[in-house]
Amino acid sequence: QVQLVESGGGLVQPGGSLRLSCAASGIILSISHMGWYRQAPGNQRELVAIITSAGTTYYADSVKGRFTISRDNAANSNYLQMNSLKPEDTAVYYCKATMYNTDYWGQGTQVTVSS
Repeated sequence: QVQLVESGGGLVQPGGSLRLSCAASGIILSISHMGWYRQAPGNQRELVAIITSAGTTYYADSVKGRFTISRDNAANSNYLQMNSLKPEDTAVYYCKATMYNTDYWGQGTQVTVSS
């Protein structure tokens, strides 16, 4: 069993920054992809960014140039640096890890961008 724990969410003003962290624990053999998704009220969950074990990254168009995903394979962790935050970035952010074609999700962390 794999557990994912997110941290770093909170309230920030427009233009501000936050850094989300996700740590995986449990029986971890080989995590291929790690990433972040978000879900705003009334919306479907959407992909924000992913990173492979080799360090290849992918970003949603809405966050390109503002968000940066990184990964520490030795610590089974990944991070999402979010800069120039906008009100439309407000959502619950979920960490996901894929191991042997099985997806594991964290419990989510709230990010609110408001003045």
